[in-house]
Amino acid sequence: MDTKKLDFMATITEAVEYGIKNVASLILMAILYIVTIWIPYLNVGTTIGLYKGVVEISKGKVLNPMILFDKSNFENIGNFFILVGIMFVAILPAYCMMLIPGIVLEIAWGFAIYFLIDKGLSPMECMRKSYDATYGEKWTIFFLLLAVSALIFGVTGLLSMIPKIGWLFAFAGFVCAFAIMISLQAVLYKHFSAKAFPEEKPVEEVTE
Repeated sequence: MDTKKLDFMATITEAVEYGIKNVASLILMAILYIVTIWIPYLNVGTTIGLYKGVVEISKGKVLNPMILFDKSNFENIGNFFILVGIMFVAILPAYCMMLIPGIVLEIAWGFAIYFLIDKGLSPMECMRKSYDATYGEKWTIFFLLLAVSALIFGVTGLLSMIPKIGWLFAFAGFVCAFAIMISLQAVLYKHFSAKAFPEEKPVEEVTE
């Protein structure tokens, strides 16, 4: 398995590059997802589509925001619910009784859904691959996500205080935050997918 560790600043830099490359698509996808998340059943497909979007960006592709509504999103819906259910049942008690183990488990299995969608593995195999790939890097992931989230919500909070039009800035900030986090997840998935599947060629080496 690749032992290369996650670099804090390099990850943020690459996330910004991915974000710039897909800025229009990310913003449109964020808006479409926020608008449709209230619609029963459809929101399941759009949520799976959101994960697919992260996978697409991680492979260096330009995102098509309409991936949210792809019919194929419902093809593996059974395993998706099984995986989410298992993770929820395991993580919730850990959060309720001991906060830190809950955080560790959530981060450890944080890429399981991406492996399910991208690699077609079984739910248990996805969890195992994610746990193994993040070994030794969980706190780096935690502080990276914490730092980016704090910066985003700090800036959004300040803009929301602008009289009369603050709400507009707050909404724009929320949409941008959504897009930034998608780009960051794509970079993280690229890193941990390479660790979990070292036999596969890096994205840059793959030829059409």
